[in-house]
Parts: sequence; structure tokens; C-alpha cells
Amino acid sequence: QRCKDRVFTFAKRQTDQSIRLGYWMDWGNDYYTLSDENNFTIWSFLKRCHEKGLLYKGHDVMPWCPRCATGISNMEIESEGYKETTHLSLYVRFPLVDRPGEYLLAWTTTPWTLAANVAAAVHPDLPYIKVEQDGEYYYLAQELLPVLKALKGRDKGDYHVVQTLKGSDMVGWSYHGPFDELPAEQGVVHTVVPWKDVSATEGTGIVHIAPGCGREDFALSKEFNLAAVAPVDEFGVYVAGFDWLTGQFAAEVGQQIADDLAQKGLLYRPQNYKHRYPTCWRCKTELIFRLVDEWFISMEELRYEIMDVVRQINWIPGFGLERELDWLRNMDDWMISKKRYWGLALPIYDCPQCGTFEVIGSKDELEELAASGWEEFEGHSPHRPWIDAVKVRCRKCHAEVSRIKDVGNPWLDAGIVPFSTLHYRTNHQYWQKWFPADFVTESFPGQFRNWFYSMLVMSTVLENTPPFKTLFGYATLLAEDGTPMHKSKGNMIVFDEAAERVGSDTMRWLFANHVPELNLNFPRIPTEEDMEKSARTGLPVRLSEKWMLVRRTLDKIWNVYSFFVSYANIDHFDPTQHQLPVAQRGELDRWILSELQIAIREVTEGLEHYDTVKPTATIQAFLDDLSNWYLRRSRERIWKPELDSDKVAAYLTLYECLTTLVALLSPFMPFITEELYQNLVRNVNDKAPLSVHLCDWPQVNEELLDERLTNDTRLVMRIVGLGRSAREKAQIRVRQPLNALYVRVPSLAEEEALDRLSEQVLEELNIKRLELIGSDSDMLSYTLKPQVKILGPKYGPLVQKILAKFRALNAHGAQEAAKLLSEAGSLNFTVDGQQIELTADEVEVVATARPGFVTAEERGYIVALETTITPQLREEGLVRDLTHFVQDMRKKASFNIEDHIGLALYSNVELAQILQQYGEVIAAETLANNLLISIDQKDTPSFNEVYRETISPTSVKKLGGYTVEVVLGKM
Repeated sequence: QRCKDRVFTFAKRQTDQSIRLGYWMDWGNDYYTLSDENNFTIWSFLKRCHEKGLLYKGHDVMPWCPRCATGISNMEIESEGYKETTHLSLYVRFPLVDRPGEYLLAWTTTPWTLAANVAAAVHPDLPYIKVEQDGEYYYLAQELLPVLKALKGRDKGDYHVVQTLKGSDMVGWSYHGPFDELPAEQGVVHTVVPWKDVSATEGTGIVHIAPGCGREDFALSKEFNLAAVAPVDEFGVYVAGFDWLTGQFAAEVGQQIADDLAQKGLLYRPQNYKHRYPTCWRCKTELIFRLVDEWFISMEELRYEIMDVVRQINWIPGFGLERELDWLRNMDDWMISKKRYWGLALPIYDCPQCGTFEVIGSKDELEELAASGWEEFEGHSPHRPWIDAVKVRCRKCHAEVSRIKDVGNPWLDAGIVPFSTLHYRTNHQYWQKWFPADFVTESFPGQFRNWFYSMLVMSTVLENTPPFKTLFGYATLLAEDGTPMHKSKGNMIVFDEAAERVGSDTMRWLFANHVPELNLNFPRIPTEEDMEKSARTGLPVRLSEKWMLVRRTLDKIWNVYSFFVSYANIDHFDPTQHQLPVAQRGELDRWILSELQIAIREVTEGLEHYDTVKPTATIQAFLDDLSNWYLRRSRERIWKPELDSDKVAAYLTLYECLTTLVALLSPFMPFITEELYQNLVRNVNDKAPLSVHLCDWPQVNEELLDERLTNDTRLVMRIVGLGRSAREKAQIRVRQPLNALYVRVPSLAEEEALDRLSEQVLEELNIKRLELIGSDSDMLSYTLKPQVKILGPKYGPLVQKILAKFRALNAHGAQEAAKLLSEAGSLNFTVDGQQIELTADEVEVVATARPGFVTAEERGYIVALETTITPQLREEGLVRDLTHFVQDMRKKASFNIEDHIGLALYSNVELAQILQQYGEVIAAETLANNLLISIDQKDTPSFNEVYRETISPTSVKKLGGYTVEVVLGKM
């Protein structure tokens, strides 16, 4: 019962966390592997295995966890069971019988196994040598002679080779074992055996064989009829018969073994050895290898049936198919038994009288065969201790047989899910309705050998068909520094803390944006101290760059939403009360709605192909267009006081974009989208679906797609982007007007489009005039520099004449040569009758803007910004800066967006005169109904002062070299 209670405790925690992360599942109808349905469905699977002759009891050496006291299957080790560690290795002298002073030199990385040594293995075809050192002789592989040099030390003399022989010459030699004095070793004849798996890459080429401690060793023992000495119990402790070792933990006796061998004169040299060693996948304890009886499902023929099933599945990423097939080609038989108390009670009844075993396939069959104990079991789940009360009658000899004590490998519980959760045994029609699953997902490191594998095995045995149609695998979540998360390392991130401090939507967007086949280094989350400091100071919590990138997306969504809601509330705009066909709206509205259709199509296609990276990129790109282009260019329309058809068009378009974007985002950010949906949709239409997650998925409206408008706007955006780049190069802010922008585009169609759209470019870049030019020679001058170091070896004495030819190029010739080199990749000409070809690597092209211009270029699009600032342009820039600063001050003074204000500006005579010229502009931009511009602080404004700030050349906000006192007041 305590085991069950623990299951429900952690299941509730996992459920709560899953709900908080936004999992959409059939909560309340959860399945548990401890359920009767799950257990009895596995029974039916094992019964089918038995009927097919796949189930058998094996006596073998298996990986064993001494802490968990159970065997570990190879699939569990292969997935996540190795770690880098350093062990004490020993070079040991095995004295040869009837060869005084001669020794086999063996090497082991597991000293504890020497107490169970029965043989030494050599490769029959490898060359071995007999080496003399200090009057004694050692045998080892010829290729590993350098080992003696590495181990020589000061206490050992020089050595030399006295004989060469093959491994086959040594087969059959006898030697004295390192622990012949132990009772467990009495009667063991130690001999040299041939083994082609022996290598000469490390060690000595002579392998110590302990069949009770190694799987390959055990296989060798059966081939050569060697004794199998099993030295340890289920806890890794030496059993009786091992004298002073009995009762000691095998993994901790390495140094004692070394000391004992040294005392007996059998230790040649100890040496620390770093290697990858298997560990328990659950508790990380180092494994030992132990001779045990376990139950297996044979994969000898079944693997090929599974491989046929595997090929019918859609694997994402695609390499998953080959990984699964590779595992199936090379895997061992599946060990399904565990020496544990809690878990699936294996329904195997092994008769000690006649040697047959029975596999029970259902509860009814158990009751039918029960010889005793049924009353004690009835009413309980099929777990220990209750199930162990039942004994069955052997069908062959009629003896009463107890169930084996083993429980099942937990991957049986995981693999049966496609059957047990759909009531495969009890409601086959219901199972057929839902099987196979459309989609399965898990982290692929290890699951090819665990969960995916176990589902495939069980589905192949039961139905010979795939248990799922599509498998989506993803890589591992690691700590920020790329190392595994561990509580002991202090780098583990607790889910509840991450959800509280960065948010579930934030984490989901991070995951969705990430290429799934690559490991994800989870960014650091704010500490408790960071949160307390933020609460105390009111300052935002500092986040790492990865989180900031995600939060910028969230902030952008929220800012667009807030802009719409703020102004819609001011105008009492209700989207359900206005109808305006898209065809009657302006180009800007039609463009963003066209882009919205493209976004719907791309997000839908991505999700239909189990791709989250493309949809998140699409959404972010659309959000950038909506926020950085559409909204910015629509502000003047929305700011104007009257609610005319143009303003209604802007509101409706923005509303349609927002509500559709909320739906597209809902699988990625379920919480913020639900909040936005409730306010945007349910707040104005109580007949709308209760949740965004109950809405129909957006569909592309083909009629709203406008390819020409899309291309036109993207052209404008490209030119504006280049213009901004040019401003950045010139270090001239956008608020400073400039006189002219010169543009060259690659095609005539784009020239015609840009001629129509030039006003948008001028508005965005704050430019007075745009001119289209056919040649970049008006903006750029080109210099071509042949690379002498490359051309010298190639053309020798002709190089100087080649250089002279380039020096003779005029401006037009240099431009044409640069263009040809860019488009064709080479220049061809003749020098002294010899054909010359120079590639782009052999000629450096330097483009320089003409004086008074700054240029920017991208894929054949070139803009040149005229950078001369006239006195009038400078004044206009000052006024733009000032109005921008006043807008910031309005926010600081807590004015609402629609509030009209009083504004007083105090400055020197020169600036005051400039401001007077632009008074109407300043008043209109700042909503100042009362504007005072004065050089005298004694001129008191007629409004009540609310906020005052000084702009000076030393402040962050600068207005040229002027100082101005700004006073804001209520009207």
C-alpha cells in the first residue's frame, strides 16, 4: 500500500505540473501502470510470447545493480547507463604450472573478479612474446611490449625478448590461480583458452576469465566447459567460501586485493585507469556483473518482424528510423525480470517437479488453474504480497506451483500503453477505433532502446502492426553550461520555480523555437534573491539573453494588444457593430491581411508536419510586420479624433489580425492567448466559444491574398531597411530630416513599383526626396585590386602588365568590371596575346561612397543617403526631437493618451525663435491646447503645473547644444 500511495503522490505532482505547463489531456481519466487493466494486459502479452516460443529462463551473467538488488537489461545500460570514472587496474602474474619462474601477465580493471578466476584467454592468431626481466619470464602480446616500458619503474630491471610464439601455442597451458587458497576455488583447474575477441589494443593481450562475473566469460565457459564461480550475492557482497573477502562489498576491495596479491608476489603493478563504466540508470550506482537466473524474450527471429513494422512509421527526425533499426539489428534478448518487490507480478509459474513453466494470461485463467490461495488474493490488485498467495496446478505433473518471485521490467508497463489504455482485452471494438496512435513523442536519447522499442515489441507480438503512425523525437534538456542537470551539482532547475519566475508560456515558446534534434541548454532562471530584490526595488528581474529573446515576443504581442485596447476604449469601438469589406479598405490594411493569410498557411503546414520551428518563425515575422510596420504606419489614422471609415478600417484590420494571431499562437502560448481571447472576443460577444482552445482553427481566405501588394510592401520595407542601415553608418538619427535618398533596384518592375510607393519610403526615413537611378556609379566609385600574391605564381612576369591594365580603368570601366565579376564570377581578357582569367578570389573589389553620401547594399538593391544637413533641416530635426521628448514626459506625468495638455518651453533667444516658427506643429504633435514659448522664466503659464524637466547638452536627452526647460500642465 505504501508503494501505491507513493505512486499517487508523485502522479498528482506530475499532473499539477503538466497542467501548469499547459498540457491539454484527458485529465481525470488518467491511466496508471499499477492498474489491473495494465497488469492483466501485460499478462496477455506474455502469454502470447509463451505461445510463440519466445519466453525462456536464462542462466547467465547480467549487469546488476547492488543498490537496487536487481538485474539491469542491456537496453537500460545502452540508453543512459555509462559514466567516465577512474578505477584501480592491476597487472597480475599468473605462475605457469611446471614452468618455474614463468608467468602469464594478465590485466584487469575489476580486481574483485580475480577471486573467481578460472582461466586466461589469448588470441590464437596473435603473436606473443616471452620476455626476461630480473631473472623471471613473462608472456604477453608482442604489440603490447611497450606496456612493460611504461610499467618498468625503478624497482624493475631491463627486459628483453627471448622467444616469439603464437597464441595458439599457449592454449592448454595450466597456471596457478591468484586465489587458489580460497575454499570456493578448490578443484578449479586454471587453463589457457583461445578467444578471438582478445585484442592487442590495451592491457597485455592475456585476458583474465571469471565466468561468474562477466557475460562473455560465461559464454566462453560453456564453450570450454570451465567452472563458473559466482562470488557475490544480490547486494554485491562476497558470499561464503571466500575467506577474508566474505561479507565485504566487492566494489570496495580493490586495494585489499592488490595488497594481498603483492604479499603473495603475484602483483606486477597497480595502475589507475580512466574509462567509461556502466551504472544503474535509476540510482547511478556502478554496476557489477553477476551470474543469475532471469527471464527473457527471445529476439532471434522477432527482431526481423519488428523491423518490418518500424519501416511503416513516419520518423521525425528522419534519422530515427535508422537508429531504431540499428538497435534492432544488434540488441540482445530482452530481459524482462527484476529482483524487486514492487511492480508487475510476472505471471510465470515454474514447476520445480517436472521443469515446465506456465504463463497465466488473465485473471480468469488464474482462477481456473488456482489450486490454493485464491480466497486470500480475491479483492486485491495483482501485486505482491496478495498475488503470491495463489498457487496453480501444474498441467503436466499436477503439482502445486508457486509464482516466481520476480517482478517485471518497468518497460513492460510503458510498452503496453497503446493496448491497456484503450481496453484491448475487454473492449476490442473501442481499441480498434483509436489504435494506432496518430502521434507519439519523447526525448530520443535512450528511448529508441526503451519506450519506443518496448511499444514496438509488444505491438508486433500482439498485432504485428505499428503502435503509432508518427514518432516525434527530440534531444536532451541540459543545464545552461551544456552539462546534465543534477541536484548534487547544484544546477538542477525545479519546474515549479521556473514556472513561477519565467512563466509557462515563456518556456513553451523557448521549446517550440528550438530545433528538436539538437540539445537545448536551458537558460538560468532568476534566483529567489533576484525575485526578492525585484519586489523590494520595483525594478524588473534581470533575465538571461535567451529568456529576453522570448520575452520580447511576448512583450510585442502584449504591446500591440494594449495599443488596440487603449484606443478602442477611447473611441468606444465595438468590432461587432462595424462592417467594412476588405476591398473597401486601404492598401496598408489589405497588405497586412494578405500577410496574415500567408502566416495562417505556413503555421498550419508546419504543425501538420510536426514542425514547430517554422511556425514560430512565421509568427514572429508576422508580428514584426504587424508591430513595426502596420501599426507604426497606422498610428496617425488611429490618433485622429474622428471615427471615420479610415479609422474603422484600421480598427477592424488590427482586430482581425489580433484575434487570428491569438488563435495561431494558442497551441504555443495557451495562457496569454486565453487571456487575450477573453477580452478581445468573449468580452464583446458572449455567444463566441468559451475558450480560444475551443475555436475552429483559422483557415486561409484565398480572396485576401494579394501577391502584388505583398511584393510592393516588401520592396518598400527592404528599401527602408537599407535606408536605416545607411543612417546608422552615418550616425544620423531618423528624427533628423535629410534632403534626398537615391535608390537603385534590380528590375524595371520594381522601379515602377517604387515610383508609386515613394511617399511611404520618404515618410519612414524622414527624407524630402527620393530619386531612382539606373546606375550605382552616381553613388559609388569602384577600385579593383588584383591579388599579387595569388597571381604571381600563376602568371609570372605578366603580373605587372595585368596590374597596369587595371590601373588604366576609368570609373565606368571599373564599375562594369566589378559588375561582371559579381555576376559571372570571373574576368576574361588578353595580355600580350595570352588569355587571362581572374576569379573573384583573385581580385579584391572595393566600393566607396562618393563624398556627401553614405550607402547600403543588399542583393543588388543599393541606396545612397545624402548626408548634408542644411540649417533648415537641422531646425526641423530639433523640433522633432523636442516633440519626442515631450511625449516621453507625458508618460512620466501619467497623462492618458487622449489627454490635452498645457505646454511651456523656456530657452534662449535663438532656440525660442526656431520653436516659434514650428509652434503649430509642436502643439498638434503633443496635444497642447495651451502653448507658451518664452525666454523668460517669469512668464507664468496659465495652466496648473504637473511636471517639469530640463533638457540640457549634458543630459541623456539632448537638443543639439541647447538647454530648454519643459513644463507640462493640466487643461
